[in-house]
Amino acid sequence: MNQPIIQLLVLAGIAIFLILRLRSVLGTRDGFEAPPQPRPTERSNARRDFEVIEGGPDHDIIDHVEEGSEAAEALAKMKRTEPSFGVAQFLQGARGAYEMILMGFERGEMAQIKPFLSDEVYEAFAGVVEAREKEGLQIEAEFGGVRELSLADAYFDDATNTAEVSVKFIGELSSVVRNKAGEIIEGEEGKVKRQKDIWTFERVMGADDPNWRLVATGE
Repeated sequence: MNQPIIQLLVLAGIAIFLILRLRSVLGTRDGFEAPPQPRPTERSNARRDFEVIEGGPDHDIIDHVEEGSEAAEALAKMKRTEPSFGVAQFLQGARGAYEMILMGFERGEMAQIKPFLSDEVYEAFAGVVEAREKEGLQIEAEFGGVRELSLADAYFDDATNTAEVSVKFIGELSSVVRNKAGEIIEGEEGKVKRQKDIWTFERVMGADDPNWRLVATGE
């Protein structure tokens, strides 16, 4: 076999090898294939979700009060005035405030809870604590937790942006009252009692002060 034929066969073998190599890397196409579509971005997904939710009921409100009620409208105004406000978040904060204020009152630690009370409520609580101290009474109390919590009512003043939200609590508490001699004159050690309260909290929406203040108590 002469030299030109040998060179031709070598070149042909190299060409076949390269073709097979390209097929294994790139794959093959049969007929027309549409170009790959771009994957939707997170922003486009968020827009679709917003378009579905927009105009629908606000479950952050209607999960706690009747849809279309005066309380629901008041809560909606609060959210429009201060978009960061959320009903569920508020109720979670109210749960913590209930324990803090209740136990502060029981233990006579009025200075710690004063920032969270209106002047009227503070004076009423402080009067009871002062009377106990004059009689030499000591309160021993343990908080057992909030068993039930629900939004009872809501009100919004358009002129002042003042919001009021009433919350119903059912808590568990064990407490005894001891006289100067250390004798129990009220309550029973270790006995848990259920306590029902309706507390009303107030705040000016949009104000720099984030604290809600307790302005009324009842059952």
